[in-house]
Amino acid sequence: MSQVYFDNAATTQIRQEVLERMMEVMREVPGNPSSTHAVGRTAKSHVESARKTIAKILNVTAGEIIFTSGGTEADNLVINSAARDLGVQRIITSRIEHHAVLHAAEEAAKTYNILLEYVPLKGCGTPDEKKLEEMLASSDVKTLVSLMHVNNEVGNMIDIKAIATMCKSYGALVHSDMVQSIGHYAIDLQEVPVDFVAAAGHKFHGPKGVGFAFIRKNSGLKPLIFGGSQERGLRAGTEGVHNIAGLETAMQCAYTHLEEESNYVKELKTYFAERLKKEIPSVKLNGNCSNPEKSTYTLLNVCLPIAAEKALLLLFQLDMKGIACSKGSACQSGSDKGSHVLQEILSEDDLKKPSVRFSFSKYNTKEEVDYVISVLKEFLEGVPA
Repeated sequence: MSQVYFDNAATTQIRQEVLERMMEVMREVPGNPSSTHAVGRTAKSHVESARKTIAKILNVTAGEIIFTSGGTEADNLVINSAARDLGVQRIITSRIEHHAVLHAAEEAAKTYNILLEYVPLKGCGTPDEKKLEEMLASSDVKTLVSLMHVNNEVGNMIDIKAIATMCKSYGALVHSDMVQSIGHYAIDLQEVPVDFVAAAGHKFHGPKGVGFAFIRKNSGLKPLIFGGSQERGLRAGTEGVHNIAGLETAMQCAYTHLEEESNYVKELKTYFAERLKKEIPSVKLNGNCSNPEKSTYTLLNVCLPIAAEKALLLLFQLDMKGIACSKGSACQSGSDKGSHVLQEILSEDDLKKPSVRFSFSKYNTKEEVDYVISVLKEFLEGVPA
């Protein structure tokens, strides 16, 4: 096969419907959404249509959706403003969050002299809810809890509704990076009592460079980027109308076809895992990947039985065979530090072996799975474990 793309957790192929909508808007909607003339008002109508569409899907009000450049900006907006403007004196997060949360929290703690704490993890890598409750009960200072719904490297899912409900009972603010779950799961933000959410369009077949923050009304959050009064005064800068329109279409498509497409991808992941275990019995599935109730259906993170000195050849070999996958988050590419997530949950022995993330979408096939398994098996048979 010339190309197999199994790195959908990093970014996804844009849908044809999304591309067509974006092209239409770029051709026919030249105005600035902040302009008051008819051309500007037309552009503004596309932005507000998208805001209403997304709000309806998530069961919130349109004014609670703020468009950003993506999940990283949304995470930074929430964490920085919570520390700077909302009187937060403590942030509780976990050591396996996306770096957009970890580094933002570290910077906020340093800049505003607030306490930064990490909830301990269970053996599989999910936050320990009992320990989190103990941490919340230990102090009555205003606290922001930031925990991702779906981990982007190993796919672990938390019960965000239960955790948010517990956090709210202690008066904490709750932020969740939902970059890997929005567009893949039905989420009702009236049922899930989080205060803030981050999302990115390119994770569910939308355009790159656009996402949104959900900011519950009357939160008191203030802007990270200053300038004009766009996005309810919370995010200055002229909106990218074509990107926002593409985001709207991607959300509409994702939720219109959610059951059909999620069932297809679930079946593909199951097939991959079963074939992998059959052909390479000593393979390990990291995190909760083997538990469909506690892991996303979109990815598998696997630890392969290869000696450390040979492990560096694996991704090179896969790339040479036209297979796109990842040793961790795409945001870490070029780093020699390895995965901060796996360092928290794997044994020393397993950390010496290569772990690879394979992530799937509606555009993948079982034939591609078979090809990847054959390449992996061929490589392992030629490399001493």
